[in-house]
Amino acid sequence: MGSNQVEDSPVETLEEQDLDGRDAAKLVPVAESIRHRKRAQNAEKRAETLTEELSEANRRIALLSQDLSELQVEQTLARKLVAAGVTDLEAAVLIAKARMEGKSQADIDGCVEKLRKEKAYLFGPPTEASVFRKTAGVKDRAKQTQTALEQAARRAAKTGSRADLQQYLKLRRNVL
Repeated sequence: MGSNQVEDSPVETLEEQDLDGRDAAKLVPVAESIRHRKRAQNAEKRAETLTEELSEANRRIALLSQDLSELQVEQTLARKLVAAGVTDLEAAVLIAKARMEGKSQADIDGCVEKLRKEKAYLFGPPTEASVFRKTAGVKDRAKQTQTALEQAARRAAKTGSRADLQQYLKLRRNVL
């Protein structure tokens, strides 16, 4: 019975200032005051945990950002090394990364050139620009077939013989 009276009895608390700038005293029940205090404490705890989670997320973002930039540098370095004609890409990338440690991404071209001069065994002989063209065997075979067909046609037309005509038709069937 005594606890009900305490909870229901109004307690004097100070709230914010009135519009006139005076402090206004207001009576608030004890139970409501306790409830407000608990809510405020829970909100403060929640704010602390959210702040910790935010700092952890920011730390993870920083680590992932650093990993991403390292991967981008490595990928750019690998592209430049391949363009330079490297034969052992893994070894060249490891050596170049060790040399570039602490330098900016703009130094990649210089590092590749230096590596090419100092470690020439990692690079193949200078190559021409890769142009797709037919191999010599394909060209010769096509020309030989075409010339053989033309010769058989001329022979059949010149002699008028059925055997030459039949030979020409067989060749034509195989080619076309």
